[in-house]
Amino acid sequence: MRRLGYALAGVAMAGAAQAAEPPLDAKASDPVAMGWMVGSPPPPERTVRFDDGSYLTFPQTRWTFSHWRELFPTTLVARGAGPVSALPRAERGDLDAVTFTPLGGAAPMTWGQSLAANYTDGILVMHRGKVVYERYFGALKPEGTHIAHSVTKSFVGTLAAMLVAEGKLGPDALVTRYIPELAGSAFGDATVRQVLDMTTGLEYSEVYTDPKSPAWDFVRAVGLLPRPPGYSGPTTSYDYLKTLRKAGEHGQAFSYKSVNTEVAGWLVQRAAGKPLAQQLSERFWAPLGMEQDAYLQVDAVGSGYAAGGLNLALRDLARFCEMMRQEGRSNGRQVVPAAVVAEIAGGARREDFAKAGYATLPGWSYHDQWWVSHNDHGAYMARGVNGQACYVDPKAEMSIVRFASHPQASNVYLDPLSLPAYHALAQHLMRTP
Repeated sequence: MRRLGYALAGVAMAGAAQAAEPPLDAKASDPVAMGWMVGSPPPPERTVRFDDGSYLTFPQTRWTFSHWRELFPTTLVARGAGPVSALPRAERGDLDAVTFTPLGGAAPMTWGQSLAANYTDGILVMHRGKVVYERYFGALKPEGTHIAHSVTKSFVGTLAAMLVAEGKLGPDALVTRYIPELAGSAFGDATVRQVLDMTTGLEYSEVYTDPKSPAWDFVRAVGLLPRPPGYSGPTTSYDYLKTLRKAGEHGQAFSYKSVNTEVAGWLVQRAAGKPLAQQLSERFWAPLGMEQDAYLQVDAVGSGYAAGGLNLALRDLARFCEMMRQEGRSNGRQVVPAAVVAEIAGGARREDFAKAGYATLPGWSYHDQWWVSHNDHGAYMARGVNGQACYVDPKAEMSIVRFASHPQASNVYLDPLSLPAYHALAQHLMRTP
């Protein structure tokens, strides 16, 4: 059986072992057809567990990502008692036939074909404030939730940017102004801005193919991997962050490291004086009229996993993404200040980002935990491993949200199809409103 490791900390993870054969395609790996976790109890060969690592194995991950709360402790992100905000619909039957050429490819592909190729679990497209396309596959249903992985980061980054706008966080202030506990760590002389834009210089690598990598220590600390017998390392996010050491200077280059987001989550909680889940509820879930409660994975002391622990419904991700597309407005109210959305969408220094060497993202930047394309549509996005996405295209008045369970975690395997497909759909909607 092919066994892969996954970057549940929210970064690209390569396979833990090379496979002799390619993975099952989307149809053959359909979790419902395969019968994962069916029965009382399910048979051993169809059981998915945390303690034996089977939850990280493809194709079991196609079940896991839509059942995350059954394997991990979570805390409630309440939608509140208010009415559900409507999602007006104007569904179109012409989008599956939209064609594009994959990055580096020669033969065209259709939008419909790309969904299976990227192991899509759910996808929703909004144009000019209306749902024009919505599909579900595998184990995900409209009433279900799905792990967002590093899309969570963009929720946290938006909260931080709002607190900056309110004067509760200073972007040029040292992290230790708010978290003195990190004075002896790598973040002792880092600024809030350097953490939010991931330009810190850390002795840390997210190489998940190497069990000796610091990334393995991180995911064990936050409870994402089983701990071996006799484990005596950190058992909370807070304790792990204190152990990190500096390498190089801060502010020199972008380097994607999820521990930055854990610090950002700590900053957000300190500055606002409220747990992360409560802020997500009060800032987003209640005012956006979300359809369902969401859930945030927590560590051993109940601290929310800021780097990748949000579980939510596809339509609610669409409400958030579309709010960003509408410059922070939703249901006639300003949920996020327009200036904050503009600051996020403006991005950061592209030359800093270029040093990271993302072949599929030339000319992009990373700002406030969002990925910014700087293309002629002003597109920017939230991204998570295995294909999670919130894509905002202001010029086309379009937003796209997707949940997926691709066998490869890194988006470098999905970008060649996803990015040209998104842009082609945008151009098609602009031509045929």
